[in-house]
Amino acid sequence: MMVRNMVMVMLFVTVIAPIILYTDRLASISIQASSSSSSGDDDFVEDVTAFPANAAHTTAHLNLLPQESSTTTRPKEPVGVVYSDNSTDSLPGAKGTSAHPNHSHPHQDGRLVDSMEHVSARMLSTTTDPDLSQTYDPIRQVTKTLEQGNQFLSESDAKIGASEQNIDDASRTRETKPEQQSTQTSSKVDRRRPTKTMTAKQNDETAIPNGQVRHLKDQLIRAKVYLSLPATRNNPHFTREIRLRIKEVQKTLGDASKDSDLPRNAYDKLKAMEQTLTKGKQIQDNCAAMVKKLRAMLHSMEEQLRVHKKQAMFLTQLTAKTLPKGLHCLPLRLTTEYYTLNSSQQKFPNQEKLEDSRMYHYALFSDNVLAAAVVVNSTVTHAKDPANHVFHIVTDRLNYAAMRMWFLVNPPGQATIQVQNTEEFSWLNTSYSPVMKQLGSASMIDYYFRTHRTNSDSNLKFQNPKYLSILNHLRFYLPEIFPKLNKVLFLDDDVVVKKDLTALWSLDLKGNVNGAVETCGESFHRFDRYLNFSNPLISKNFDAHACGWAYGMNIFDLEEWKKQNITEVYHGWQKLNHDRQLWKLGTLPPGLITFWKRTYPLDRSWHVLGLGYNPSVNQKEIDGAAVIHYNGNMKPWLEIGIPKYRNYWAKFVDYDHTYMRECNINP
Repeated sequence: MMVRNMVMVMLFVTVIAPIILYTDRLASISIQASSSSSSGDDDFVEDVTAFPANAAHTTAHLNLLPQESSTTTRPKEPVGVVYSDNSTDSLPGAKGTSAHPNHSHPHQDGRLVDSMEHVSARMLSTTTDPDLSQTYDPIRQVTKTLEQGNQFLSESDAKIGASEQNIDDASRTRETKPEQQSTQTSSKVDRRRPTKTMTAKQNDETAIPNGQVRHLKDQLIRAKVYLSLPATRNNPHFTREIRLRIKEVQKTLGDASKDSDLPRNAYDKLKAMEQTLTKGKQIQDNCAAMVKKLRAMLHSMEEQLRVHKKQAMFLTQLTAKTLPKGLHCLPLRLTTEYYTLNSSQQKFPNQEKLEDSRMYHYALFSDNVLAAAVVVNSTVTHAKDPANHVFHIVTDRLNYAAMRMWFLVNPPGQATIQVQNTEEFSWLNTSYSPVMKQLGSASMIDYYFRTHRTNSDSNLKFQNPKYLSILNHLRFYLPEIFPKLNKVLFLDDDVVVKKDLTALWSLDLKGNVNGAVETCGESFHRFDRYLNFSNPLISKNFDAHACGWAYGMNIFDLEEWKKQNITEVYHGWQKLNHDRQLWKLGTLPPGLITFWKRTYPLDRSWHVLGLGYNPSVNQKEIDGAAVIHYNGNMKPWLEIGIPKYRNYWAKFVDYDHTYMRECNINP
């Protein structure tokens, strides 16, 4: 009996008593939970948060549950990751930014409260091991991907100028549904995104001039690509929509070249097109087809560009060859008037100065009356003593009467004028000059004017009648034309003189024949540009990297010319080049050969080139130049002339002159 009683007591102590105690504890918890259920979600969270800490000793009796170490002061909390843009406060290990005001441990429990309030926008990590979470955390990887995607969307929105607030609302609706009471952390995140979007907009507007025009043009290209793809053609509704957008954008763009030219609704059209393109991107499922189409478009555009460049070059050369109607009318009108004069009226004054070596003599070979007049007028205007300047103009038989008539009616002040005809030079014949023989040959004429076969682009510039004119080659016969002169300043008819040039006659050329400005700068070429160095005659006698120089304004020492027999040197090389294997046509290549090691380099300010082809000539060089040269096809008297340089030439033309008005020549 006694043994049975002891067993019952032990059974009561070890089994029944713990059950009773545990049941009482559960009942107290249930009462506490039911009493706090009406206090809201925040109080419930506080009770649950406080439960483990207050019941630490009680849970020690639950031997069926694993116990934490006694050295632990508080349980470890799960790591929370908040889905928010650029937020660092919500990352694992970051400090909480808000806590419940009535809690006894705000720092410890604030993050849990924030987590419960934003439970729909947060993922909890399943590990508390810091090393493991650092090595690989899939949730963090997903979060980073979403953050990058959100940042990309923000930048795209900035480019198309979408409303920041609407985009933020839409993004927040897609990503999370925040509670009424948002924490300070989520508020900072929400405010941060539109700020970055506005910054991106400002950067785009600052960095890209006329960004809207460029964006609209890019949209048109993208839309045309989408329209040509099979996936788009299989979607009639989208096809109609994108065609409508293309028409709207084309109408909006018009001829606009800058943002200020766009209409007010351009921004709305841009946004509408961007939305349509976004739909098109979602429809496309074959990237290879899009890449293939873009490559085909690129190849087509390159081919069109090549054709247009060739056509533009041809038309430019054609325009350069063609004489404008007004300039054709002028010599006809002048010639008619010249032959109405009697012989005494056809003579120029001061003819005794023509062979006076003390005067400043200019050589000008031209068949363009107006161009020759500008050269003479600009030189006389800037001359310190015009009475000491003599202009020797040589022209062809066709323009001889017109040239004389112009300067008889418009004498250049006190300066002296002489007009000669190439027909007067009896010594200039095929037996003396090899170039005269070559210019009259059938092969040379065919080379210039052949049209029955395709020519390369490099030959177009040589198909110009000026290369068949002896006027272009008279520069190699200066001692024969002016036998009694010591020095002559040679000027092309496409130059304008801006300063007094008399200092060139007193210049010491140090035994050289030709004084010229070298052209071996960055934008010019050396000897290998003009001569065929694959020919041994050229490669053995000249340096391919030697500095070239320019015709257009050259001071020639005719005494040294005669001593060094320069004309015979020229004739010798012309004979060797009868088949055009040493150089192509023109006068600069034979000039480089003839005056090789006989040219004195002048200061660059004497002669500035490029105004007939280069719209980017340094303005300071133009302002400081003594002579500016319109070398190239864009002559100032042609419509294709560069507008910003035309006034330097036009101001020496009297457009109110009777002959100018009759021929309808206007600035």
